[in-house]
Amino acid sequence: MKLRDKLKYLSNRALAAGIIISALLALFACILILLANKEQAPWWCVGLFTAVVVLFPVTCWFWLVRPYFRCEQMMNRFLEGYLFSEKDDMELLNLTPATRQQMQMVDQILRSPQYMDLNKRQAQYLALQNQINPHFLYNTLESIRGEAIIAGLDGVADMTEALARFFRYTITKVENLVSVEEELDNCETYFGIQKYRFGDRLKLHIQYDAEEYERIMNCRIPKLTLQPILENSIIHGIELKIEGGNLYIRFQCTGDRLIIRISDDGVGMDEMTLARLNQKLGKSTKTIHDEEEKQGGIALVNVNNRIHLLFGDEYGMHVYSVAGEGTDVEITIPILNDDRQIKNRSVFA
Repeated sequence: MKLRDKLKYLSNRALAAGIIISALLALFACILILLANKEQAPWWCVGLFTAVVVLFPVTCWFWLVRPYFRCEQMMNRFLEGYLFSEKDDMELLNLTPATRQQMQMVDQILRSPQYMDLNKRQAQYLALQNQINPHFLYNTLESIRGEAIIAGLDGVADMTEALARFFRYTITKVENLVSVEEELDNCETYFGIQKYRFGDRLKLHIQYDAEEYERIMNCRIPKLTLQPILENSIIHGIELKIEGGNLYIRFQCTGDRLIIRISDDGVGMDEMTLARLNQKLGKSTKTIHDEEEKQGGIALVNVNNRIHLLFGDEYGMHVYSVAGEGTDVEITIPILNDDRQIKNRSVFA
């Protein structure tokens, strides 16, 4: 291994720094000996010592300390569930050759079809466990709806029916891809439920090119991609505004990609909050939702990770926001009409 390659690792850099410190102490000792013997130290010796003393701390910061903090940051993101999406991300984990090799192996295992199949089976088990008996839930909601109709409470009946539709969509076939049309129908159902709470304070606008309608609506998308982001926009954006606000879901086809932008004109977020969320998403974007509300950040990361796993690292999510003006969440996915075209079918096969 060449010296340049060896110095990529922080362990080797620390060793080199130790050698330099030892040489610096030896040089300092020589100067002290000369001064003790009342001899004048050579000017070059004093100059070299002074230069090293001045430049060494600065070099250590940029060459050793700052890379260590960046590495620690990447490790924390990995522990939060972020998979390294780019080669540059892995390059930051150069603590030691052994550590880098171990992290590469762990990352490969997490991306392997066997591990994804295990996760899928676990998700299926949890889904079955959580369902318990969905028919009991649906029958109970239907009973409540019937009682509400008898009592003349049409609003309660309609809300109960919407809630039953929402649960049925959410609980059944959790691992499947769906069409954009189905996902959008679920968003409208969820929005209808929220309307009972917010009334006229909340408005939803869906925009798309009419000529691209069929192409957009038939596109395959991971189930529960749009609704969690819509919920995030309401909780962290619109709900905090007394006067309420607007939600927009915009669809745009660009070549072989579908861009979905979910926007709100809520309270927005500051740059520091944005930076923390962008770290979680593994992207360098310009805004984020308040991380004090952990659920919102988790929802975005969950959606983003599922897109990466299914379609590849070139697709995913970007978040933009301006404090006091609102937030945009932009999702990019490939335009596919058949599940067999999915890049990583092992996730749901």
